[in-house]
This record gives sequence, structure tokens and C-alpha cells, in this order.
Amino acid sequence: MLEIRELTRRFGDNVAVDHVSFDVPAGLMTGFVGGNGAGKTTTMRMMMGVLGIDEGEVLWQGRAITRHDRRRIGYMPEERGLYPKQPILDQLVYIAQLKGMERVAARTQVTELLERFGLGERTKDHLEKLSLGNQQRVQIIASVLPRPAALVLDEPFSGLDPKAVDSMVDLLREYTRDGVPVLFSSHQLDLVERLCDRLVVLAQGRRVAAGTVAELRDAGVPRFRLVLGGDAGWVRDLRGLEVLDLDGATALVEVRQDGAEQHLVAQATSRGDVHEFVRVRPALSEIYREATA
Repeated sequence: MLEIRELTRRFGDNVAVDHVSFDVPAGLMTGFVGGNGAGKTTTMRMMMGVLGIDEGEVLWQGRAITRHDRRRIGYMPEERGLYPKQPILDQLVYIAQLKGMERVAARTQVTELLERFGLGERTKDHLEKLSLGNQQRVQIIASVLPRPAALVLDEPFSGLDPKAVDSMVDLLREYTRDGVPVLFSSHQLDLVERLCDRLVVLAQGRRVAAGTVAELRDAGVPRFRLVLGGDAGWVRDLRGLEVLDLDGATALVEVRQDGAEQHLVAQATSRGDVHEFVRVRPALSEIYREATA
């Protein structure tokens, strides 16, 4: 497991990352979200030793991470670092060899991954001849060579078409099934919600939320939708509730006082038919907006 403890980074008087802590558990996908300038990329760079750490530490398997540990972690930086005028097969094999793979094994794995990402017929092409989306595919392959002990990926889905996204998702799930911890940043909240077991939200350099999507949905003020057989206007008069929306027989309410929802149900059943009473959990996009407001 990767553990981030009180990481802090300053650039002059600007605190870019302010005592950020979170875990990336083994075998789970952790989404790392926040607006531009929130501190995600800086945090990842500190995790990987690209930037120095002013305060705090990064732990791997319960101890301080070492240079050797970091060499076993697949890292995809924000700035892509491949060679535009080199054939993609040759440079990927070279990268794999730098990470300790034998040439024959490296060539076999690289070829398999290029085939998987739809680039099997372009192995001799220079990187600059590929579209931006295909260049992103090559960068993804570089980050998972050789088989990583963990993955730290900065915007891995940026520029990918739906087919490439599906290929990437399948690959990441193979790793998590084998116990690999995966951390990736993304602005695509729908994708994060679909893929991630856990979520970490940054705003202005600070962690403002963390947990599973279900935990984050349940952490806010409870909301309920009530659908009656008749008009629901009387709900406005009940204490401990804030009416967020009211449309004829349907009311959306927020519970501001413990037990107010029980009183609401009792009142509703005493007045007539109740067709629906259900907890409404916010979408990830709403959680994100509230956490970063």
C-alpha cells in the first residue's frame, strides 16, 4: 500500500500542497480529483521523487519509500516524456530494459501491449507520426513496463477515444485484481465514479474529502424524495426540514434536524397515500462541487 502522510510543498510564499494525507490501498483504484491548481500533479511528483518534499513522507508497505521502490512503480507524468523521432517499438523496448527487463522479454511484452491498444501495425512508426490519442496510448504502455508494483497516473485518459478508454480500464482492472494499488487523476468525474473504489478530493492544496464514493455520498446532509397521492405543499410547514424542490405531489427535502424524516413519514401516512419515500444520494459531480466550494 502507498501511504501519503502530511505532504507539503511550497514555492516561495505559495503553499501548493498543504499537509495532504491519504492512502492508496492494494488492489483498489483510487481517483484523485480537483480543479486546475489544486495540487494533484505536485503531490504525484513528490510521491515519485520528481519534486522534493518540504514536510511529510511517502510510505510503501509501511516504511519510508526508497529509490528502488519508486523504480517498481509505474508513473505517467503530466508532461509526456517519449522521443518523437524514435520508432515506438524500439523506444518502448529500450525503456523496459532501463527498468531491468531482458530485451527478448521486453520486446514480447511491448508487442502484446501495442496489439492490445490497436497499434500492432505501427510498431516502426515514429511517435510524432501518430495522432495525439495514439501518442497517449504509447505513453500508457511506457508507464506499465515492466509489470508495476503500483501505478501513479496523471490524467491517463486525456485524449483517448472510447475504445482506448475501455482498453485502459481493462488493463487497470487486471492489475488491481492482482493486488496492485492504482492512483490516477482525472477531470472526467463520470469516469472516476464508474471506475474508482476510493476517491481523494483536493482544493487549494488541501485534502477536502476522501473515502469510497458510497461513504462520500452518505457523509453529507441526508436528502429524501417523497411522492404522495395528493399535494405535498404542507411539507413546507414541518420543522427540521428544508424543502429543496416541490412539484405537486413530489417533494425533495433535506434533513436539518435528527429524526425530522421520521416525523415527515408519520405525517404523510396520516394524510393519505405515500407512493415513494427514498433516500436521494448526490452524484459525484455534486459531491465534488460541495467539497471544493
